[in-house]
Amino acid sequence: MNLGEYFKRIGLQGSFEKPDLETLKMIHKQHVMSVPFENLSMHCGERHILDLDFTFNKIVRNGRGGWCLENNSLFGWVLREMGYDTTRLSSRVFNSHTKEFSDIDSHLIHKVVVDGKAYIADVAFGVSFQMWEPMELVSGKDQHQAAGVFRFIEKGDMWVLEKMSRKTKVPNPDFAESILVKREEAKMMYYFTLEPREVEHFYEANNRLQTDPNSLFMNKSICSLQTPTGFRALLGWTYSEVTFKPEEGVDVFDLRNIKDEEKEQVLLEKFNIKLQNKLQIVSNKSWYTL
Repeated sequence: MNLGEYFKRIGLQGSFEKPDLETLKMIHKQHVMSVPFENLSMHCGERHILDLDFTFNKIVRNGRGGWCLENNSLFGWVLREMGYDTTRLSSRVFNSHTKEFSDIDSHLIHKVVVDGKAYIADVAFGVSFQMWEPMELVSGKDQHQAAGVFRFIEKGDMWVLEKMSRKTKVPNPDFAESILVKREEAKMMYYFTLEPREVEHFYEANNRLQTDPNSLFMNKSICSLQTPTGFRALLGWTYSEVTFKPEEGVDVFDLRNIKDEEKEQVLLEKFNIKLQNKLQIVSNKSWYTL
């Protein structure tokens, strides 16, 4: 870990030696604004590898993003290096199509304790379900963030993360009925326990997500990045720019389909990503929504 290189990657200058809540919030927000949530490697004939040195080079030195197992692994390494009290946790993502949670622990998050209070840090869920700052781990409390209202619900030894969304406004009539914008007003995101996990716990999930024909990530090439006003996303062939307007109670979804010859330019201009190998965009039907 080279914290100087990491801070430069997320657009911060100076040293941040005090592991306090203010600093945690700042680097969490800068990370999601600078590092895309994406699964493009597997659609370029490459592998997503669970190795910290590999991930550091990929995200920090080569300007890429990654999915949760990469992004949150890197972020946890940063927090430990900075002296935070950090615990790696596993979670199971809710499938809004089947109305069930995943049968594997596929999502990696972190519990961070600051001044005696526990927070959940998650820099890699993407699109409108991405928290911009760590959330206090307390049951039943509405926590307002740019994307909407998040809430943890404690159920025995299990914690469930929910999100309440605003209404959607879609200026392009061609996408008015798109599954991408069919969001539920209240949605469960994932559940987790507070049992600490070693990185080896995620090896099976890391392999399954990029080999199982039923995996969301096998069926959709995904790249999303938070912006000061919302987020951008390239899901399959559909490019989206979403603007949060909490004062109006809506999120504005500006969607359009791109052509194959546009993909490198879109990735470079909108996500600052330049791929080494050719991307094969995949856009099969899936339950993923913006």
